[in-house]
Amino acid sequence: MSAGPAPLALSMGDPAGVGPEVIAKAWAALKLEGPSFVVIGDAALLRLQGQPVEPVLSAADATDVFRRAIPVLDHPLPASVIPGRPEPVNAGAVADWIEQAVNLALSGEASGVVTAPIAKAPLYAAGFRFPGHTEFIAELTADVPFSGTRGPVMMLTARDLRACLVTIHTPLSEVPELVTAERVCRTARVVHESMKRDFGIAAPRLALAALNPHAGESGSIGLEEIEVLIPAAAALRAEGIDISDPRPADTLFHDEARATYNAVLCLYHDQALIPVKTLDFWGGVNTTLGLPVIRTSPDHGTGFDIAGKGVARADSLIAAVRLAGEMAAARRG
Repeated sequence: MSAGPAPLALSMGDPAGVGPEVIAKAWAALKLEGPSFVVIGDAALLRLQGQPVEPVLSAADATDVFRRAIPVLDHPLPASVIPGRPEPVNAGAVADWIEQAVNLALSGEASGVVTAPIAKAPLYAAGFRFPGHTEFIAELTADVPFSGTRGPVMMLTARDLRACLVTIHTPLSEVPELVTAERVCRTARVVHESMKRDFGIAAPRLALAALNPHAGESGSIGLEEIEVLIPAAAALRAEGIDISDPRPADTLFHDEARATYNAVLCLYHDQALIPVKTLDFWGGVNTTLGLPVIRTSPDHGTGFDIAGKGVARADSLIAAVRLAGEMAAARRG
């Protein structure tokens, strides 16, 4: 048995989507260099992807298996799978796979969690009550002691960009009301602590995006910068957090600007997602900050329209596995 770091726990996601395919492709790309992972899911379904699969009895066995086959903690599905057609009967198993992956990370048997994409509709039909992975994992870890400011905070990464969201899936009309000083400060604290704990950055530099064009232009194009964002940034600096005053979003993401910060706080979904997907459409990663466990995910959905066709790209999952491995190494360090 290997004495190296514990493997990552990778939940298979919706079995009717591209999860099984991109997992198999990610293993083929990573089998020699790692980081190693153990899949929590249906071994029989994974075998259909054309790569060797080996069921294991524990996560501890996965590292030695990883170079020759995809190690799987086998939890078979109750119903057969048709690519592109999600089955609510299988939704309970999908949620169980996520919970088992989280439990492995909490116990130390896994060094982090990587989640393949899920579909909300079949989960909701089966009684799942969370908006998505982020909130579910936050609930699963809610009673676990955690030394830092607790999230969850969603961070999207592409190349050298780490874009962290103050609001997430919020209608644009509701964003100004939700961008409060309290919410900005809590998000900034989570990001600041994570940069040190999970990325090994001793003195993180944070940028704050403005809400209005031209950062409000001294109040002539909106008052949120004056009334909320500038006071929040000042309060954070008084705590010792290096964060800028709100900066116009249209000048925050080019190469020279990205060199001035380690992470940027974005105030709404598209403010973060557009630059991330422009920099690296295929390789973006979704990471949850401020939890007792490391969690990353590919920045794409289930791909039901292409499931079973063999054309899904694994770039994002490969990047998610690598990032989870790097974060785990930083926490160990």
